[in-house]
Amino acid sequence: MREVDLKILFGKAVREKRAVLGISQEELGDRAGLHRTYISDVERGARNVSLGSIDKLATALEISISTLFVYAADVPAPLPRERTTAELMEVLLVEDNPDDVELTLHAFRRARFANRIHVVRDGAEALEFLFQSGPHAERAALNRIGLVLLDLRLPKVSGIEVLRRIKTDERTQEIPVVILTVSDHDRDIAECRELGVDAYIVKPVGFRNFSEVTPRLSMHWALVNRPSKSAA
Repeated sequence: MREVDLKILFGKAVREKRAVLGISQEELGDRAGLHRTYISDVERGARNVSLGSIDKLATALEISISTLFVYAADVPAPLPRERTTAELMEVLLVEDNPDDVELTLHAFRRARFANRIHVVRDGAEALEFLFQSGPHAERAALNRIGLVLLDLRLPKVSGIEVLRRIKTDERTQEIPVVILTVSDHDRDIAECRELGVDAYIVKPVGFRNFSEVTPRLSMHWALVNRPSKSAA
């Protein structure tokens, strides 16, 4: 790939990630300790960016350097048309801690996700929701759920058992599941991998750690959010 191509792709990735956060070039410059004109040059592909500046930009955009370059590599692929709220896939958050629920929803709001997010508080209700039984018997079709964020420590039915049910039932086994855990040394993570979990996130869920796992999922995270149209 020619140098000019790389600069243009990197600049476009920075611009689109900035739009996701809903911030202006000036605010990105303030966060990164760089001048607004420098940010403008980067986004136009007109600036040779040093490794130090790349690190500053990634931090300001709340993602890792590797994720920023992964995103840059994805930029040439045409983005789909903006979908209506009715067309967007839905997310199921299974979490019993109200503080973690609020932090997760805040992270999604900050990233400007347009998807509908359902919240259930225990493993039993998660299974009822996914398999349309009990109080959720009248819920819309199963294929509306495009992602499950699943806490491991749940009342009534454990997160491990919910994951096992999801991954062994042909109606749900293709739904990506991201485990929410308090530590990346959690001894249950190995069992989750054996059951076919798609990824895991150490809580609290934020834009940065969520965007780092989504390239591994069978979806593109840009398909499930609507960037701010007011960004400069």
